[in-house]
Amino acid sequence: MQINAKELIYSYGKTSSGRVNALSGVNLEIASGEFCGIIGETGSGKSTFVQHLNGLLRVKKNCGALTVGEFDLTSKKCDLKKLRARAGMVFQYPEYQLFAETVEEDVAFGVKNFMPDKTEKERAELVEKALNMVGLDYNEYAKRSPFDLSGGQKRRAAIAGVIVTKPEILILDEPVAGLDPAGKRDFVALLKKLHADFVKTIIVVSHDMDFIAENCSAVAVFKDGKVSFYGTPKETFLSGEAKKAGLGDTVITRLTESLKAAGADVESDLTAADFIEKFAAFYFNDKGGNAL
Repeated sequence: MQINAKELIYSYGKTSSGRVNALSGVNLEIASGEFCGIIGETGSGKSTFVQHLNGLLRVKKNCGALTVGEFDLTSKKCDLKKLRARAGMVFQYPEYQLFAETVEEDVAFGVKNFMPDKTEKERAELVEKALNMVGLDYNEYAKRSPFDLSGGQKRRAAIAGVIVTKPEILILDEPVAGLDPAGKRDFVALLKKLHADFVKTIIVVSHDMDFIAENCSAVAVFKDGKVSFYGTPKETFLSGEAKKAGLGDTVITRLTESLKAAGADVESDLTAADFIEKFAAFYFNDKGGNAL
């Protein structure tokens, strides 16, 4: 499902200094199949925007337009239940989404709510498939309390509760925040597997620039409630668009600047493997291999 936002405006209400818009005219088109990163400083409108994508926040009258596939979110007739079955969201803190006594009951909630015609057997099969898909063995985790799980396991259980309805779009807010390097690596592998085999489009909100640069196919930069730039990770980070929005450099970008300052040709894709190859070629060239 393609996402199209045109002049989307949203305000949470008036403050002592007047009305402040969280979104001030967002124009953005995300094609089906993207692994899209949403970046920006705190308060730039990132989370507000993605909460519109499955109707958690509604488009207000005369505040722009938003379509997600065939769903027109400016229309009062938009079927939010059907939309949320096809565009699922995982919040930054998964414990806010986990509420049932067992993992199985928690994951089954989406089926009961969005697929009421499913039999008990069909529901159980969907839950088992979803848990196994996120790396939580059904036989081991189904009857456990979700509150006894580790932080990483809670995130996986929350994702299972979303993908159980087989959505086309998966939206995640700060999916790798707080994870140690090993946990982050495993979680990224899970997201890539889901994107390749299960979910057409993944949208991630993140302050982790390295995660965005290494894994996304497209990046939307939010600044002051608008999209200031949309392009590939290479275009976003090597052109300085992220810096213009007040964001920090990636490790790769810092390497780029060091290599450029030393006279190396570093015009390349934003992948660690590619930069290692470039660095090695430069370091061991016939100039004597001076360290940067």
